[in-house]
Amino acid sequence: MSQTIRFANAQQFTFHQSLKQRVKEYFDQKGLSSNGGMRMIGKGLFWILAYLGPLTLLIAVPMPWWAAMLVFVWLGIALAGIGMGVMHDACHNSFSDKAWINRLFASSIYMIGGNKFSWKMQHNVYHHTYTNIHGADEDIAGMALLRFDKHQPLRPVHRFQHLYAPLLYSMMTLSFYVKDVRQAIRWSMAKGPHFVFQQMTKLITGKLLYFGILLVLPLMLSPLSWITVLAGFLVVNLVAGFIMAIVFQLAHVVEGADQPLPDDKGLMDNSWAVHQLQTTANFSPGNRLLTWYLGGLNYQVEHHLFPNISHIHYPAIARIVRETAAEFGYGYNTFPSMALAVNSHLRTLKAYGRS
Repeated sequence: MSQTIRFANAQQFTFHQSLKQRVKEYFDQKGLSSNGGMRMIGKGLFWILAYLGPLTLLIAVPMPWWAAMLVFVWLGIALAGIGMGVMHDACHNSFSDKAWINRLFASSIYMIGGNKFSWKMQHNVYHHTYTNIHGADEDIAGMALLRFDKHQPLRPVHRFQHLYAPLLYSMMTLSFYVKDVRQAIRWSMAKGPHFVFQQMTKLITGKLLYFGILLVLPLMLSPLSWITVLAGFLVVNLVAGFIMAIVFQLAHVVEGADQPLPDDKGLMDNSWAVHQLQTTANFSPGNRLLTWYLGGLNYQVEHHLFPNISHIHYPAIARIVRETAAEFGYGYNTFPSMALAVNSHLRTLKAYGRS
């Protein structure tokens, strides 16, 4: 990030104060904790067992290759469930009111091939603070073949990105292997060589654990052929990567989600809270099953305004956010269904590929 970015407009700060007070009153009146509590612990254990159980079957029970592929597909679905519905809350410290439980379930990121330090820096620090801001939010930085940021240089290949983007989304978890190393080194160097060594040790251990559980153990112990296991490893990553990537993009790279720039002094036009309203979108707010599976990531507006509140509360506080935004004259981006959000995302990719 080349310049220090600051959010402005003290008048708009009243909106954020009012919103926080109303959400606090909701929890006080209901006698609820803003954390997930036992509901989240139960959900976390469910997804971890839903992953390790079928994986154990692959290793212990002979089955035809096609049946194994179905299990691998399920493992990808389960890994995405862990990433969105378990790890995400825990990394935001909203999973539980006990720090050690948050740390424990945040470590489930290693089950999906990620790294806790890199995730928290890119997602919690930069993405949540500087949402959709060119040069500051790495979630929209994309790759050479993808232009999520309308201020990013336009290349001829971007003209077709709406066609090939879903394939690249499938490589999200595979990209962790390179990206995590680069980010961990870059963000830990300021704290000295000891911290770099500490983070790299954790990163390498996490990667070895991921490969060991999902690839090495099946290769060594499973009755499946090595080519079936390798193909299955790829299927798991492609399924999990696609699900998580498309969900993340539907929140910020859609019509209505703005990408404002700071002025030459690094000052944004709006306050931080209003900025979140302008750069974030919800989808399928009434779909309870989808909300459960996605870990509330279809309520991205609420998540960005209250990242330390567990996603199990987002449907309830969404009404408060929507009504308060309307009262203060601010927009509230939402798509009634996931299909409409996907269509909007593809249209946005097509537009960003042309100008």
